[in-house]
Amino acid sequence: MKHFLSVKDMTAKEIIDLLDMAESFREEGVQITKQVFAANLFFEPSTRTKTSFIVAEKKLGIESLEFDMETSSMKKGESLYDTAKTFEAIGANILVVRHEADDWDEELRDKISIPVVSGGAGKRNHPTQSLLDADTIYQEFGTIKNINIVIAGDIRHSRVAKSNAEMLTKLGANVYFACAPDFQDKSLDYPYITMDEAVEIGDAVMLLRIQHERHDEFSSSTLNYHNDYGLTLEREKKMKDHAIILHPGPVNRGVEIESSLVECDRSRIFKQMNNGVYVRMAVLTTQLLKWGIIDEHHIEKRNDTYGRQSARNIRFAN
Repeated sequence: MKHFLSVKDMTAKEIIDLLDMAESFREEGVQITKQVFAANLFFEPSTRTKTSFIVAEKKLGIESLEFDMETSSMKKGESLYDTAKTFEAIGANILVVRHEADDWDEELRDKISIPVVSGGAGKRNHPTQSLLDADTIYQEFGTIKNINIVIAGDIRHSRVAKSNAEMLTKLGANVYFACAPDFQDKSLDYPYITMDEAVEIGDAVMLLRIQHERHDEFSSSTLNYHNDYGLTLEREKKMKDHAIILHPGPVNRGVEIESSLVECDRSRIFKQMNNGVYVRMAVLTTQLLKWGIIDEHHIEKRNDTYGRQSARNIRFAN
């Protein structure tokens, strides 16, 4: 895998190695001792993904380069490619990109000579989100194999649904979709079930918001959405005792999920956000290592009691 752009490019071993690295970083913080610059090129609004990448960079000692689309030369007609090449020429060592186009990665994949990490691509993929979701499920159950995972919501317009379904299947999960008929994506080969079935069989139920900004026309399915397709209090009571609730955010309370369930005992929504920092630390570090921008000698453990020590014993992905 050259750039980090899609779950399709990843093997199960690469996924597991990233999850292992994320957990090692959680237990023992690390610092990159070489000066590294990361440009976060977000062309869509983002709170969790952008901020967690910035926090991940700061925890690693990477210097973040500011980018604001509203004040950038893209307002003058500059292309995504030229913007990326500009940051490369100025001295960025790695790019994190989110863009509304499904295929923006094709514009950069073979033309940029520094690693590119996807922060989300239109309706198509969101690989770091699926990594942090897999991490959260693994922490809960100690495995992902044979776990029943229901992804419920606007499947057709969701990059999270597509990336998660593919990654979790690679890791051995049983993946199901639940959604309004208008929100189905028939190109995805996964079984569709009702929300009432979902809460009864799911070990993990992942809610998705309605992606209104990606809809070309009004859907009548949204009129009574919460009662018909959302996780209501009544449906939550039918969930397995050990079942958990996930949501990639942003949450529309009272639509896809009852507001009080966002922070209930079953909810792992804010744990997902926390996991995102360590997963993105692992992705950034792995890409920098693969490209030879840093080597293992540039990585040190943080040890509050005894000072910095070598981190060569951390198991890095190949």
